[in-house]
Amino acid sequence: MNRPSNRSRTLGIPALTRVEGETALRLRIHGRTVTEARLSIYEAPRFFEALLRGRAHTEPPDLTSRICGICPVAYQLSACRAVEDACGVSVDGQLSSLRRLLYCGEWIESQTLHIYLLHAPDFLGYDDVIGMSRAHPAHVRRGLRLKQTGNAVIELLGGRAIHPVAVRLGGFHRTPTRTELRPLAERLRVALDDAWDTVRWVAGFEFPEAECEADLLALAEPDTYAIESGVPTVVPHDATRPAWSFPLQAFSDHVTEAQVPHSTALHSCLDGQRHLTGTLARYAVSGHLLSPTALEAAAAAGLDDPPLRAVADGGSSGRVCRNPFRSILIRAVEVFYAVEEALRIIAEYERPARPYMPVHARSGVGHGATEAPRGLLYHRYAFDDEGRVSDARIVPPTAQNQGAIEEDLRRSVQAALDRGQESEAELTRLCERVIRNHDPCISCAAHFLDLEVERGLPDPTRTLLGPPPTERPGSRD
Repeated sequence: MNRPSNRSRTLGIPALTRVEGETALRLRIHGRTVTEARLSIYEAPRFFEALLRGRAHTEPPDLTSRICGICPVAYQLSACRAVEDACGVSVDGQLSSLRRLLYCGEWIESQTLHIYLLHAPDFLGYDDVIGMSRAHPAHVRRGLRLKQTGNAVIELLGGRAIHPVAVRLGGFHRTPTRTELRPLAERLRVALDDAWDTVRWVAGFEFPEAECEADLLALAEPDTYAIESGVPTVVPHDATRPAWSFPLQAFSDHVTEAQVPHSTALHSCLDGQRHLTGTLARYAVSGHLLSPTALEAAAAAGLDDPPLRAVADGGSSGRVCRNPFRSILIRAVEVFYAVEEALRIIAEYERPARPYMPVHARSGVGHGATEAPRGLLYHRYAFDDEGRVSDARIVPPTAQNQGAIEEDLRRSVQAALDRGQESEAELTRLCERVIRNHDPCISCAAHFLDLEVERGLPDPTRTLLGPPPTERPGSRD
């Protein structure tokens, strides 16, 4: 049935499923045109940036790991890098390799969680993994094995699988012996087969046509696929512009945050434009630095050759994958790479003479960034003359991605309307799929916001369905 072209309506999804955290979506549609898409994160803020002020320089890694139970390693190691940067310490050698091994464990467990438990049901037509498990029990068992292997890596190096306790500034409280790593290597060899089968499995999914019109931002390292360190690098949406990079110390000059009234997450922009971080960005920036076997996995997944972008001279070749629906393919390849990389590190491991390098407090400012499974995570700390935190800034991936996600929602719903899809049930399913493409970590993105109360008669043009974000007085952390 055709709707009147001048009719306005709203589509409200009060609570999204199969994402980490709590959020709602509201769309405004006028006639057959989507005029507004708002992803409203209404989780209460948790004040981590404020809680860090006045703390000793040793405390940020353990405190910030509590921001996320799925990606605590990302917060720990980003905090470590920022504090060590402020204190003039650079961790290298086997301690650096152990950090990368720990991070591989998080990539394996987190990316596998999203692929199997959150994202795959969308492609196979199930409401959840429970329904999917009845028809595809072998696939679900494989996913659980992979996730358990990732957890085992974190537990061995970090002391426990969630919120590890063995990580500290300069390294670890204790490092494992080669003998202790041997059983882990055996599990990882089994996981390598499971990871390859995962790539082949997701390669058989059907992917709607879509393109994310945003600049891509990820870390880059000269000779390896960036995980636990790197330089921020941009692949512009405009293919006529070359890729470029900027120093990590200039992150706040390029990535700026702004408060929006409909969300407890700040919105970030890259030089005033929408940008996207995460799997699509990493593959665009560093895909050519994957191992030869991982590149074979990418080819088996049907991914185009990754663009070979040399930031220094602006050269490029290959194609950039910008379809968010195909991000599950890159996640599967990254799981395979992380398993393979973990095996390489273990094979080359020699226990260091001491488990950590001393990191002495001093005044200054430090910057740290790593590639969390969901994208680039940035920490900045300032320390006073007593070595205590005087200011903290944490920019999680979801806060950076929210603007791009909202634009993806607007474009996807507009395309559905143009195809004649009018059912609110269909549009709701589509919107949830679009959001889950990006695997947003809602809790990580929640910040405090200022409340501005406007009293008077409600403006009917601003009314949207769904619950409003929680309004709390005060100011941002």
